[in-house]
Amino acid sequence: MSEPPSRGAERDLFRDTWVRYLGYANEVGEAFRSLVPAAVVWLSYGVSSSYVLADAIDKGKKARDVPGPEAGRSSRVTVAVVDTFVWQALASVAIPGFTINRVCAASLYILSTATRWPLAVRKWTTTALGLLAIPVIIHPIDRSVDFLLDSSLRKLYPSVEKPSSS
Repeated sequence: MSEPPSRGAERDLFRDTWVRYLGYANEVGEAFRSLVPAAVVWLSYGVSSSYVLADAIDKGKKARDVPGPEAGRSSRVTVAVVDTFVWQALASVAIPGFTINRVCAASLYILSTATRWPLAVRKWTTTALGLLAIPVIIHPIDRSVDFLLDSSLRKLYPSVEKPSSS
């Protein structure tokens, strides 16, 4: 989660409150993949994707409401929505979901070849490892997505001002 807002700064519902954790729903779904029906995992992706979309819309509305010349408003809103959507889609859904999926698949495979534990124990151990990996992967993924966007998409923006996505 991001740093708490400073005094007088507006509190961001999608970054500074419990709502932020909805963005991690798909990682939890991936951790539980071996124990729950596939529909539950897909539902977790629906929750995370809804979070991403809602945050992008919120940032677009905030960009629209910033005082400034009317001529640049459309660009400002577009940049805010696109930057937030792409950043959140990569940093909150795609990359962490793939990472936890692979951690869990690898751990289940290793446990099945290296132990004689019952299947239920291997599945619960895999789920626990997936859940434990979530806090470990968050910050490196966030920084990597920042670097990726700074090196690519953000160079295309019409202004030198970088939107604050992370």
